[in-house]
Amino acid sequence: MKLTRLRLLGFKSFVEPTDFLIEPGLTGVVGPNGCGKSNLVEALRWAMGESSHKAMRAADMDDVIFSGTHTRPARNHAEVMLSLDNSDRTAPAQFNDHDLLDVSRRIERDEGSTYRVNGREVRARDVQLLFADASTGARSPALVHQGRIGEIVQAKPEQRRRVLEEAAGVAGLHARRHEAELRLRAAETNLSRLEDVIGQLANQIEALKRQARQAVRYRAVSSAVRRAEAMLFHLRWVAANAEEADAGTAKDAASRLVTERTAAQAETAKRQAVLAAEMPPLREEEAKAAAVLQRLVLARDELDREEARAKDRIVELDRRLVQLTEDIAREERLARDAETALTRLAQEEEGLAQDAGAASEREGSVAARVAEAEDALGGVEKRFAELTSALADLVARRNQLERSVRDHGERLGRLEVQIAEVEREAASLDVPSPDLEALAAAVEAAQNAVAQAEADTLRAEAAHSSARQELDAARGPLTEAERRVGRLETEAKTLAKLLNVEAKKLWPPAIDLITVEKGYESALGAALGDDLDAPIDPASPERWAGIAIDPNDPALPAGAESLARHVTAPPELARRLAQIGVVGRANGPSLMAALKPGQRLVSPEGDLWRWDGFAVAANAPTAAGRRLAEKNRLADVEAELATARAEAETRRGTFGTAQGEVDAAAAMETEAHARRREAQARA
Repeated sequence: MKLTRLRLLGFKSFVEPTDFLIEPGLTGVVGPNGCGKSNLVEALRWAMGESSHKAMRAADMDDVIFSGTHTRPARNHAEVMLSLDNSDRTAPAQFNDHDLLDVSRRIERDEGSTYRVNGREVRARDVQLLFADASTGARSPALVHQGRIGEIVQAKPEQRRRVLEEAAGVAGLHARRHEAELRLRAAETNLSRLEDVIGQLANQIEALKRQARQAVRYRAVSSAVRRAEAMLFHLRWVAANAEEADAGTAKDAASRLVTERTAAQAETAKRQAVLAAEMPPLREEEAKAAAVLQRLVLARDELDREEARAKDRIVELDRRLVQLTEDIAREERLARDAETALTRLAQEEEGLAQDAGAASEREGSVAARVAEAEDALGGVEKRFAELTSALADLVARRNQLERSVRDHGERLGRLEVQIAEVEREAASLDVPSPDLEALAAAVEAAQNAVAQAEADTLRAEAAHSSARQELDAARGPLTEAERRVGRLETEAKTLAKLLNVEAKKLWPPAIDLITVEKGYESALGAALGDDLDAPIDPASPERWAGIAIDPNDPALPAGAESLARHVTAPPELARRLAQIGVVGRANGPSLMAALKPGQRLVSPEGDLWRWDGFAVAANAPTAAGRRLAEKNRLADVEAELATARAEAETRRGTFGTAQGEVDAAAAMETEAHARRREAQARA
């Protein structure tokens, strides 16, 4: 069979009916990128029975239908038809009656695909067998796409067997054998299931026999039970007649008793009606007395509460008056202390500025004391920074105290108004004056507790601020160390990725097994060049087989050092390295004439002089030289990375310790604020 024509309608980018005639010989399709060349191969695979939408580069199989553009609507179906020349009658028996076979596949959106051969609908399996007999198919190696040659070269034995079977034309036979095996296994499964069913039916027959015997026995027992029940019911009927006669006698006696009790109940109801008529006046008097009593109790409770509130208000206002007086005095003392501290700090700042100026003048004149002056200047700057921080804290504290003074002043005015109101209320009430000395002592103790709590709070805030400064100081080195680790890790990953490109080959090159001293990478790359890409694996068709060093090999010219002293390489390269010498760039041209056949000279910069007069200047490093340099750089980077990681871990530990101290200081500050609020509330 031969493919003679390909017809597409609505498949991907082929919205209009398109025919491709495949004439004898070689037929090619040429066009720019994106013109739909790959869609032709996909159309062939799709018509041959491809069932995976991923192989069609689509999210689902409906995506092979033309989806429309800005100027053209989408299609609801797509069809691909292959015309096959069957004049040699090599098609399967069911299709072998025609010289020309038209194999088509049509897909309707959201309805699936249908296959037809010469207009007759067939299964997808029939189409796959048709092309399998022709040594092709949707997943046949005969359909070569990008990267297919590399896949065949690196294929597993099972995949290579598929290629050979298809080339031999037995792929269809294997497909039919696989289908027959599936049917045989299904028949075996059905037979096993039939045996299980027969066994179950046998068990059911035995159970039914047992049930039949039990039914016969049940009928005999049931007849005896019915006779016994009839006798029992007769005896019960006789007993029931006797009980009926006794019940009639008891009924007559009960009727007489009910008549007597009814007469007594009527007499009792008459007396109850007379007493109920006498109850309303008594209940009205009781309700009036209860209302009067309730009003008196409420009035007494209200007077007691008013008396207690007046006493509590007087005590509270006296306590607040004493507290505000002491708060004002303390805030004034703190304000004076802050002003004194600001004055002292300003004087110290001026003195430090004068000292710094004098130090600068002495620095210009006395060169021998530069280091000492720099140390002194650093201490002064540190002291100045500390004083500046303290000054800022004091200014903030001063502003806070001024706000507190204003708040306390407003509070004092409100309390004076409240005290006047309480005094007026106390004057209107005849209440004995409280024990002011005991209240003053309690207020003083509460104020002392508040002052102590505020001092603890200030110390906690200072500790928290100091811990924050230490944490900020530790964060900078940690960030720098982590940045350095990240930079080295990125460089190491990049170098490793570059060096692992060659490792993906079937046989690793010899360059991966060579270690060269720093500075000699360009020399080795210039001496061996592309030969370093050859492997040493005996299975490789191109390799370093290795020959032992012959004692009769000529020695290098005087003044040339063997490159083998600076290179660690497999023994297969030993003889080659022994005939390579390292010289300076200036000595190479003069020593080139003394080289024996097979010998060559190189410079550390990458110049090359060969025994046959061929010379290469080191204008740029070779690929092998760059690769060797990258290997050495990777080793250095890994060593630096280990050191950087250790340093980062140390910095991280220091930062963690500082973070713990900050958390502890924050917890202490929170606890101190809570104690201060509690003390203020008690005060």
